[in-house]
Amino acid sequence: MRKLVFLALLPVLASCDAATQDQIARNAARSTVNKVVLQRYPSVPVEPALNCVIDNANAQQIYALASESVTGPTQSSVEIVTVIVSKPETLTCLAAEGLPALIR
Repeated sequence: MRKLVFLALLPVLASCDAATQDQIARNAARSTVNKVVLQRYPSVPVEPALNCVIDNANAQQIYALASESVTGPTQSSVEIVTVIVSKPETLTCLAAEGLPALIR
């Protein structure tokens, strides 16, 4: 199913420039990350967490998460988000952006 969704979007993505393709993929990935964050990290402020995860994901991770935006999240997307959250730069971002949101 996930591959079918991706294949259906392929012609649309192919007609866009690289920056537009990247933005579409990031928006789709945000949808998957949002679901994972709400399920796995309920006490973390969602918006700062989403930004930190998306900003610290590599292109392969973005496209993998984007492909699960309709059918996911799956265990694979949970694992991808967990890997991204474990990166030192993501933890730094969460400390800088997420913790102040908790105190507000």
